[in-house]
Amino acid sequence: MSVLEIVILLPIIAALAIWLGAPARATSVGAAILNLLIVLGLLFQFKSASAGGSGMAFESARVVLDNPAITFGVGADGVSLILALLTALVTFAAVWQIAADKPAIYHIASLLIAGGGLGAFLSTDVFFIYAFHELALIPTFLMIGLYGHGEDSHRKAVAWKTTIYLGAGSLVLLAGLAWLVLEYSGGQKLTFDLNALRAQAALTPLPVEKQGLIFFVLLLGFGTLVSLFPLHSWAAPAYATAPTPVAMLHAGVLKKFGLYGLIRIALPLLPQGAQVEWVQQALLFMLLGNILIMGFVTIAQRSLDQVLGNSSVMHMGYIFLGIAAGTEIALQGAVLLMFAHGISIALLFALAGRMRNQLGTLELSKLGGLASHAPIFTLLFAFGAFASLGLPGLANFAGEVMVFLGAFGSNGSTEFGPMQWAVVVALWGVVMSAVYMLRAFRDIFQGTANAGLFMNDPVLSQRIPLILLAAALLIVGCCPWLLLDLLKSLSAAKVAAM
Repeated sequence: MSVLEIVILLPIIAALAIWLGAPARATSVGAAILNLLIVLGLLFQFKSASAGGSGMAFESARVVLDNPAITFGVGADGVSLILALLTALVTFAAVWQIAADKPAIYHIASLLIAGGGLGAFLSTDVFFIYAFHELALIPTFLMIGLYGHGEDSHRKAVAWKTTIYLGAGSLVLLAGLAWLVLEYSGGQKLTFDLNALRAQAALTPLPVEKQGLIFFVLLLGFGTLVSLFPLHSWAAPAYATAPTPVAMLHAGVLKKFGLYGLIRIALPLLPQGAQVEWVQQALLFMLLGNILIMGFVTIAQRSLDQVLGNSSVMHMGYIFLGIAAGTEIALQGAVLLMFAHGISIALLFALAGRMRNQLGTLELSKLGGLASHAPIFTLLFAFGAFASLGLPGLANFAGEVMVFLGAFGSNGSTEFGPMQWAVVVALWGVVMSAVYMLRAFRDIFQGTANAGLFMNDPVLSQRIPLILLAAALLIVGCCPWLLLDLLKSLSAAKVAAM
């Protein structure tokens, strides 16, 4: 069994062991720690393991079917390894945060979501990339409906809305992937192997207009899973309602699947599809909807969980901007921002969950003055909040700057085109982020509590995963080259040949 297969299957086997009666907390935390250590080891070995020039490392394949050709193939490039690291970090923090009085299903669901995410990021077969993501969605729906926050009717309504949106998006995505496989199989034996499809795309690329049509179908499918405007309205209620570990894993990790799919599947196989004029204009309008409209919506929120949920939707617009630009620096920035956003939003949801458990509310009007009673909690929240608004020195800043610079210079000239105007408009999102995040920080931690609510700092053992997430934001923010060195060959033009 290859090391990547172990990384994928370990959380799934741990979930099965818990279901069969193994101690839930010890099993899930142990599996999460082991996976994190393995992924860190793979990062250190990646350069030498991928020295052959293909950009992939740790590859292996097991034939499942001959016709159509489906293999349980695994492999890692820089993008997938970065997202595997994100998954391992957030999984460790999420399972550690589960309180001792919670039923074992919390650990099982968290591990299944993590295993599905890792399978989607590390598989090299389109069938298994899709299937692993669907595996991760099932416990998400169930946990929202059964154990989410709020009244029973509210939980079920949110769960059904999320199921309908993501189910419809998955069907559209399946249609786009099937179209793609049929086109590049050329009437021969169908293959779902991503490397074979890339080789065929490089040898006989599709006509530009057809690339644009297929890319747009994939954009709608993947975009729904990422909450691309206007297909976004499921996301904020789902994150606000979901149990804390599920919110951390879905917003921090699983939401990146759609972005990963566009970078790993759509751009390599349809390198000119995103540049078709009508496709790019549609994408620019939609991502500006994420940034501007959702920015105003977030400013209007008066509850921390709603602020975080809508903020997460808003920040997807910056990553889509990097994908739309397709330049090397913009795509590198998009991947870096995927990692940074995943860490920062997971940290914030973890802290919001702790706040809800101690205070019983996340309404900003009822909070205040917490900094004087919980200084460590305040500092950790500051890391997540200030990273989210793009403070220099934290990971989000480096990703956002690279996206803006790469997108603004995408046409290679000094003329202003649609992309340059989109960048200028998108910059106002940074101002909006500062408004709602600084206001939330002031209302929660400064002044005095209007309702007389106070909380205590987490004990030392409870701080460990939170400090780890905050440290990741600081380390990557100060040394972004630690991750960027894995992405040297990433661009829309080059990615098809990887």
